[in-house]
Amino acid sequence: MKTYSISQIARACGLSRSALLYYDRLGLLPASGRTGSGYRLYTDKDLARLKRIGHFREAGLSLKEIRAVLSSGGKPGTKLLEKRMRETGENILGLKQQQRLLAGMLRQVAAGKRPPCVDKRMWIEMLEAAGMDQDAMDRWHSEFELRAPEGHQEFLLSLGIPPDEAARIREFSRRGQVPLPHKTALGTVRA
Repeated sequence: MKTYSISQIARACGLSRSALLYYDRLGLLPASGRTGSGYRLYTDKDLARLKRIGHFREAGLSLKEIRAVLSSGGKPGTKLLEKRMRETGENILGLKQQQRLLAGMLRQVAAGKRPPCVDKRMWIEMLEAAGMDQDAMDRWHSEFELRAPEGHQEFLLSLGIPPDEAARIREFSRRGQVPLPHKTALGTVRA
């Protein structure tokens, strides 16, 4: 039976020695044996298991999920795969949003326009890309107004929001009310 040292099996799978030691501590890949000097020895079966771990990692499964899969017979369940598929879809949507923002910035640069540091539209897009819904944005405004009213005013104006609209946003934020929706290129949003 062929055996591998920790360095050999790590090289075979493109991993570091410390990654294999970590996998051993987690119980994902314990060494099959030891040399007389106490060094870890791995078999072809261990190499196959490590390749499966790598395959699951490429699919985005966490080490905890991989350990559960391997301890339950090695076949991931439908629920786990569907969960990873959903998470991957959400990540793709976020990346596409970032891609659109970057493409817009590149168009502005190519047209000789200096892209704005951050304007109202870009700020809303960034908050949405970060997962904030409208209620969270409203709470953010209320907190900003409560903690630093002058800073809130300056921030709103720095986004290119007209002074009268900034005053309305601040007033609604002070009362904890939701500003009235208005139309932008993004659709109906509130500042």
